[in-house]
Amino acid sequence: MTKFHGTGVAMVTPFNTDGSVDYDGLRNIINHLIDGGVDYIVSLGTTGETSVLSNAEKKEIWKFTSNTVSGRIPLVAGIGGNNTADVVYALRSFDTIGYDAILSVSPAYNKPIQEGIYQHYKAVAEASPLPVILYNVPGRTGANVSAETTLRLARNFKNIIGIKEASGNFDQINQIAKEKPQDFLLISGDDMLTLPFIASGAVGVISVVSNALPAAFSYMVRLCLTGDFKQARPLHFDLLEITNLLFAEGSPGGVKAALKELGLCGDTLRLPLVNVSDSLSKKINLELTKFRNTHSAKF
Repeated sequence: MTKFHGTGVAMVTPFNTDGSVDYDGLRNIINHLIDGGVDYIVSLGTTGETSVLSNAEKKEIWKFTSNTVSGRIPLVAGIGGNNTADVVYALRSFDTIGYDAILSVSPAYNKPIQEGIYQHYKAVAEASPLPVILYNVPGRTGANVSAETTLRLARNFKNIIGIKEASGNFDQINQIAKEKPQDFLLISGDDMLTLPFIASGAVGVISVVSNALPAAFSYMVRLCLTGDFKQARPLHFDLLEITNLLFAEGSPGGVKAALKELGLCGDTLRLPLVNVSDSLSKKINLELTKFRNTHSAKF
């Protein structure tokens, strides 16, 4: 599963001002990411505002994305939720053409105990037609997937191939890194923590910031994966300020503001999400310009 080493991108879903899906913008972003050298794309992860998309829209976006990528890089589909039966149905009816794996976020809001999380992912693993990457993001779901549960799933299901870990808890991260099966993929779910994550044994990141800066971020990740942290560190620090700004008023509002500044798509979101403030948008644009001017010779 080395195809999932490096930089994956949790791709946004661009919308027209009337709220409909902007397929021209989606094509622009896909080509921007591939031209920027990312290693794979996640279509309709949580960054893609999946909770406000209809099932028909999801199917159309997955198909359009597969057709546009056309085998140039691996593709992952985000299929998760807090109703296990619905997730199982979505997996069994998923058109896998062009896709290489599933990213499945842990159940939100219900706050299951660890046995409930394990049984949920057991059902996901048994239903999935593709390898599964777990996604732990307790800041959004309200329930942490413990290291013990992650390791139990990794050992018991061969088609559970990795985890996007976004707990921010390095005790937990280190336990997974130390005790996981050798071929189980530990993937950073936090842009800002990617460098120390890789130093601890992660194979890369599934990134939000890379929607806007794929070349710079993927280059930094490649340096880390070759052990060249001395060269990677200055770029990591340069990326921190814009990363902080992109998340300052929630995701994906910040990165959509950056994509608008880059001319790739608009910054429309669907309620209950709203655009970032004008003051933050100006800060993002200024920092983006500063970063691009500083690194124009390389990216």
